Amino acid sequence: MAAIGPSPIQLVQVQSVTDIPVAEVAASSKPQLADIVPPPTDMIGSGDVLEVNIYEAGVTLFSSGNSGGSGATESLVGNPGVQVQKLPLSRVDDNGDILIPYAGRLHVAGHTIMEIEAMVRASLRGMSQNPQVLIRLNEAITNSVIIGGEVTKPGRLVLQTNRETLSDVIALAGGYRGDARELKLRVVRGTQSVDLRLDDLVKNPALDVHAYPGDRISLISDPYSFSVLGASGRVEHVPFSRSAITVAEAIASAGGTNPGLGDPRAIFLFRYNRDAQGQVVPVVYHFNMMQAGTFFLAQRFGMRDQDVLYFGNAGANQPSKLIQLISQLFSPILTVTSAVQTVQNSN
Repeated sequence: MAAIGPSPIQLVQVQSVTDIPVAEVAASSKPQLADIVPPPTDMIGSGDVLEVNIYEAGVTLFSSGNSGGSGATESLVGNPGVQVQKLPLSRVDDNGDILIPYAGRLHVAGHTIMEIEAMVRASLRGMSQNPQVLIRLNEAITNSVIIGGEVTKPGRLVLQTNRETLSDVIALAGGYRGDARELKLRVVRGTQSVDLRLDDLVKNPALDVHAYPGDRISLISDPYSFSVLGASGRVEHVPFSRSAITVAEAIASAGGTNPGLGDPRAIFLFRYNRDAQGQVVPVVYHFNMMQAGTFFLAQRFGMRDQDVLYFGNAGANQPSKLIQLISQLFSPILTVTSAVQTVQNSN
């Protein structure tokens, strides 16, 4: 490896296996979201709508003659002595409260339906003769996620159990549209936003963590790609044919070196790497495809998203021309000084 002048650009002559960069552990290859077990599916929060039914026997508090009950009252079939008061639907307000006649304002956010039934029953004790309370979740907001993007049925999706994973949510939304290797899954959980490749999610079950109520999930079309420049068979932006490709495959996808203009000894790969201190530095890898061993190295050298593959012309393989080429490509963003002797010593 040779540093080119005082700039942080590094030139690597790919001549042996040791010149191939160690495969980085992709951020999406290990879980970035904590796999938190979701709360019970009947945990209530702001926005949820509750249907409250109160059963009374004997002298009733919520009889048709009482003004406190604002819903419908009816006798229980088979037991005319039991009255059922169906209260109007109650939406949990922003403070997490609901209002029950005679019981007053009750804070229900963060409690399960069974706990809220006990709260209502206790608040009516002494005013009603052994009231029984039955509450049903009419509209679930808290125990849901929002999913959008490249799915068949975007929108709000209620988590029916506390075991749905990210892939389950995608399936329940009708599945994804397009090619999995071209899709990026973005999960926003609270203040945390995490991106991972859908293809990685399919291949690695460890990434398929539980969906958590309140998650915002998006499937975004964002295929891996690389750019082809210089004296190649064509100049274009090329998507990966698979989720992972090698330099040899990238050269073939680009049509190889232009026979009339290019030199197979002067193929360069431009990329940003992270050094030991975690700083991002530009690196230029040089492939001399006229050496048989380089073909085998190119088959083991993996491409990365946003790499730039440059095919030099016949004179670019000379050390002095190489320095000039890199200087022209980076100028005026970076100043690259001549270091011909350094490059010659590295060959």
